[in-house]
Amino acid sequence: MNMHSQAASFEPASEIDPRVGKRTLPKVSLRQGLMAGGVLVVAIVSAVLWMTGGRYVSTDNAYIRAPKLMVATDISGVVSHVDVREGQAVRKGDVLFGIDPTPFRITVDNSKAQLAQTALNLESMKQDYKRMLSDIAAQQAQVQLAKATYDRAATLIKSGTTTAVNYDQARFALNAAENQHQSLEEQAKVLLSKLGGNPEARVTEHPTYLQTKAQVDEALRQLDHTVIHAPFDGVVTQVDQLQPGTYMVAATAGLSNSGAVALVGTNSLWVDANFKETDLTYAKTGNPVEITVDTYPGLTWTGKIGSISPASGSEFSILPPQNSSGNWVKVVQRIPVRIVIDRKSDAPTLRAGMSVNTTIDTGHKRTVSELW
Repeated sequence: MNMHSQAASFEPASEIDPRVGKRTLPKVSLRQGLMAGGVLVVAIVSAVLWMTGGRYVSTDNAYIRAPKLMVATDISGVVSHVDVREGQAVRKGDVLFGIDPTPFRITVDNSKAQLAQTALNLESMKQDYKRMLSDIAAQQAQVQLAKATYDRAATLIKSGTTTAVNYDQARFALNAAENQHQSLEEQAKVLLSKLGGNPEARVTEHPTYLQTKAQVDEALRQLDHTVIHAPFDGVVTQVDQLQPGTYMVAATAGLSNSGAVALVGTNSLWVDANFKETDLTYAKTGNPVEITVDTYPGLTWTGKIGSISPASGSEFSILPPQNSSGNWVKVVQRIPVRIVIDRKSDAPTLRAGMSVNTTIDTGHKRTVSELW
C-alpha cells in the first residue's frame, strides 16, 4: 500500500448524495452539538456566578430583638394593686401596678412640717441676732460708764479722798462690763455664722432650709414612685407572679418576677445577626438586607444595616478566649450586625427572639483583575 492510499484511509468516509450525484462529507451529529453547547452554557453560567458571587452574604445566626425591661420601682413597700394582665398591650405612661402610698404620705407630711419649723427657727435666729446687736450696744455703754467710774476712783485713790474698797469695786465692775461685752460679741459671731454670714439673706436661701427642702422633695419623689407607669409602648408579660399584698424590696425588685412586670417594646424592632468576619469585607452601614422569618415561610421583609459592631461577640464574653497556648486553633469569629427592619402595617406580628435568615446586598461586583 502506497503513502497516498494510507493517507486516504484516515479521511472521513464520504457519501454520495443521490440528488446531485456528488460525494459529500457526513453531517455533525446532534449529540455532538448538544455537548458543545452544554460546555459553553456551563462556562457562561460559571463566569456569571463568579462575577456576582461576592455581592450577597447570608447567615441564619440571626434573631429579632426588641426593647425589654423588668419594670420595677426604687422604693420598698407592699403592692396594693396590679392594673394589667398577661399579654396586655399598653402605651407609654399607662399604670402597671402600685405600692401602698400611706407610709410615704406620712413621710411627706413629716418632711413638710420639718421644713416649716426650719423656716421658723431661721427667722428666730435672725431676730436673735438683731436683739444681740442691741445688747452689745447697751453693754458698750455700760463699759464706758464703768470705765469713767474706774478712772474717777483711780484719781481719788491717789489723792487719798476715797477708800481702796471703792477703787477695787470700780476696777472689778469695769472688768465685768468688758468681759460681758466680749461675750456678747462672741455670741453674735456664732449666730452670724449660723445665718451663713448674711443676716439679711432670705430664709429660703439658707443651707439648713435647702437641706430640709431636699428631704421634702425626696419624700414627694418616693410618693410619686408608688405608682409605676410603662416607660414605653409594649406588651406586658410575667404578670401573674406579682400579686397585691406582696412586699417588694427595692434592692431585688428587678431581679425577680414577684417584684416587677416584664415589658417588651412593640414600636422598635431590629435584627441582631452574627456574620462571619470573612463575610463582611464589603458590608457597610446602609446596605439593603432581605429578611425571612422562620415563623412565616414565604414572606420576606426588607431592612438595612444600622450598625456593625466594633468588636466580635467573643470580646464581650465574661471569659474571653486566650490564644497564647501552643494548641491554638484559628476559629472564624462572628461580628454582630444590627439590622433595622422596614415595618409594614399589614405584615404579621414579629416577636422578640424569633429566628430569621438575613441576606445582605453589599453591592460589590468582582472584576477580572481579582483573578490575579
